Amino acid sequence: MGVEKQIRIILVDDHTVVRDGIKLLLSQHQELKVIGEAANGEEALELYNQTTPDLVVMDIRMPVMNGLEATRQLVMHDPSAKVLILSMHNDDDYILHAVRNGASGYILKDANKDELIRAIRSVADGKKFYSGDISGILIKELTSPNIAQMPVAEEENSIEALAAELTKREKEILKHVAEGKSSKDIAVELNKSARTIETHRFNIMKKMKVNSTVELLRKLKGKTF
Repeated sequence: MGVEKQIRIILVDDHTVVRDGIKLLLSQHQELKVIGEAANGEEALELYNQTTPDLVVMDIRMPVMNGLEATRQLVMHDPSAKVLILSMHNDDDYILHAVRNGASGYILKDANKDELIRAIRSVADGKKFYSGDISGILIKELTSPNIAQMPVAEEENSIEALAAELTKREKEILKHVAEGKSSKDIAVELNKSARTIETHRFNIMKKMKVNSTVELLRKLKGKTF
């Protein structure tokens, strides 16, 4: 049996006791290594640049800079950054804001320890992970009738105009994203690195004027390119 790949983690929470509790839990798993801690978003950004971890476990409500803004800046600086939000907040605004800002996962602080470990491993592996209740909120947002109530011509013209700015490679990747494929899956299919695909996805979202994959999928619903 091979040795599991080590996952290097930064913990970001303004409560020392919370960070200590998470560290104690993670210490029971040899492949999970906490390489740094931060008490606010600003410290997290500095620490990320110094250590380039595999995963950031981020709280939301913190002094100086909150976790939502820190996530946005992290992903803007490094599109391949993986952020797992660990928060007590389960209301729609926090969840959707986190996803739009680039978080790869969202789990509640009252989750059991096994779910937290699964979330960490999944996000570190390039997958998305959301607690059951969180998934329901995201699905509700994706299937919201609001998008369908927009004037059809205005919506289609907007999407077509934005898509026209994409390169041939970006359009190819966009088709895979619309099919629900992860960056890792797309990388294998196109024989590219996952980091290259993440960079393309970041550029696509920028050109399509969206802040997250969820928002992008809503915009692409029913469209082909």
